[in-house]
Amino acid sequence: MIEIIPAIDMIDGKCVRLTQGDYGKKTIYNENPLEVALEFEDAGLKRLHLVDLDGAKAKKVVNWKVLDKIASRTSLMIDFGGGVQSDDDIRIVFESGAKQVTGGSIAVKNPALFERWLAEYGGDKIILGADAKNEKVAVSGWEEGTQLWVYDFIEKYVEKGIRYTISTDVAKDGLLQGPSFDLYKNIQDKCPDLKIIASGGVSRMEDVELLAEMNIYGVIIGKAIYENRIKLADLQRFIVS
Repeated sequence: MIEIIPAIDMIDGKCVRLTQGDYGKKTIYNENPLEVALEFEDAGLKRLHLVDLDGAKAKKVVNWKVLDKIASRTSLMIDFGGGVQSDDDIRIVFESGAKQVTGGSIAVKNPALFERWLAEYGGDKIILGADAKNEKVAVSGWEEGTQLWVYDFIEKYVEKGIRYTISTDVAKDGLLQGPSFDLYKNIQDKCPDLKIIASGGVSRMEDVELLAEMNIYGVIIGKAIYENRIKLADLQRFIVS
């Protein structure tokens, strides 16, 4: 059974979505992310992927108060990403109620620090963000490309103890054209024990069903929910009570 993980992306404390990570292509869906989180919880969903887009740009956590509000007012298991770049950042995120932290840019730019967090907090609390553009790792809210082959990047961290990865194909994100099935299959082939969380491009229930058939661990759904292409009621059959 695949884990259904709805997404809330934040700019200025509001629930937004970007298209392909472009801050100039922003849609505000709700001024109050807590309202959205409560809707997810009321629908029976158990998890939440909370992204601080301001933090990703500022290279430090910005919207931790929204995290604190959602964590204290819901029972959702929150994984938080965006701008977690220092010991202070990761401390405040965990203290504000996140159960897991996703690190992407930091894993590229300061691997020693990321590996220390992995050793300190453990593979159940630290998620590797492995976002890809043409199978190369993209960082800093996708504003920077690298020459790192995404599969080698993931495999290196699996050897260091990573158990979860969230991988987004930047070319697919926000376009509602379907996920990058090939990307996830290739990661599976290289790292069969890794818990892969698919993200980006999910546009219909058939996408979720196909990922479930592939035995992908989890799927993050954002724009498709906000634009009513996937209804929360339809996701309930994937929810284990």
